[in-house]
Amino acid sequence: MQKKRKVILVTDGDEYASRSVQLAAKAVGGRCISLSRGNPTMISGPKLVRLIKKAASDPVLVMVDDSGFVGLGYGEKVMKFVATHPDIEILGVIAVASKTRQREWTRVDVCIDRDGQLTPYGVDKYGVQEMDMGRITGDTVYSIDSLNAPIVVGIGDIGKMAMKDHYSVGSPITKLAVELILERSGFYDDKKRRESPDTEETGAD
Repeated sequence: MQKKRKVILVTDGDEYASRSVQLAAKAVGGRCISLSRGNPTMISGPKLVRLIKKAASDPVLVMVDDSGFVGLGYGEKVMKFVATHPDIEILGVIAVASKTRQREWTRVDVCIDRDGQLTPYGVDKYGVQEMDMGRITGDTVYSIDSLNAPIVVGIGDIGKMAMKDHYSVGSPITKLAVELILERSGFYDDKKRRESPDTEETGAD
């Protein structure tokens, strides 16, 4: 039986996001599918799944972007294809805030502001806390609620946030979001169990 690949979805795909997501993937020993970048995402769902399966290690970070399209855009169609594929296990989603005039929003389990603080309130594209509890506005978030992801983490515009997440400073907010998903999804615990030697007693002297 083929092992399911463990994937984190990121709802942004511009150049800044791509650099930051690649940094985060490297920091946690995972891989980023660089061909998933784009504004909007142009890679097909089947091709993206094939690339995920070929990735050298988990977690695999995948970018999806609608480039401001209202409703179910191409990036979200790809996201749904990947999330519902039988060979893929979604560990969580990083929902990225943007200016959409409140047209599209999604529920989030937690947000991380641009100072790296966890908050139950939403954040805007600059990573500043807003007044809404447990939701953010974005342009590739229309169908996140239907994915049943274990955890959805909201953050500001990846690689930006007034330079506080810029790749030149190591993209600390993006990294924290990835690490939070890995921790809360049980990924680290599973990894420890796989890597630890068998300590079961055999009865041998």
